[in-house]
Amino acid sequence: MTETPGARLRTLIDGGLAFAPFVFDGLQAKLAEAAGFEAVYMTGFGTAASYGLPDMGLLGRAEMSANAGRIAAAVDVPVIADADTGYGDEASVGHTVRVYERSGVAAMHIEDQQWPKRCGFLDGKSVIPAEEMVLKVKAALAARSDPDFVIIARTDAYAPNGWDDAMDRARRYYAAGADVVFVDGLKRREDV
Repeated sequence: MTETPGARLRTLIDGGLAFAPFVFDGLQAKLAEAAGFEAVYMTGFGTAASYGLPDMGLLGRAEMSANAGRIAAAVDVPVIADADTGYGDEASVGHTVRVYERSGVAAMHIEDQQWPKRCGFLDGKSVIPAEEMVLKVKAALAARSDPDFVIIARTDAYAPNGWDDAMDRARRYYAAGADVVFVDGLKRREDV
């Protein structure tokens, strides 16, 4: 039986650190693969920029998942994809998981930002209550058909709310079952 993209990514991350450069198209993904990277990460910022748009929630599930699918088709390494906030409530998050899984990616991340979301590099972000994100994480886990499809819960709480809230959220999302947690916006090595 062929190993799924999620299973290949799990093998990488279970072994320790996995470096996955941001890419927004198949060419960049191929270059990263040729340079020896064992995974790539489809960036929402880069994807939006390729449309000439800012990363502020202007692209939807259809555009983002289509781009993720093109990248996954271009390379043999696992692709991690940005799925913004999951594009709505828990039911929408479940649909997003199914769409992204069918695109051929190994993993997707969902963010705990308020809609409309903002690029992680921008100021002015705000986050939903942690309880809402926990429900989204649980919905994502329940929706996946491949148990190896990796669900990444990203918190953007560090910039607006500080270290303690970001760490509390990361712990809560992990306890809810997220395979990986991602604290966005860390600026100092000591915070890693």
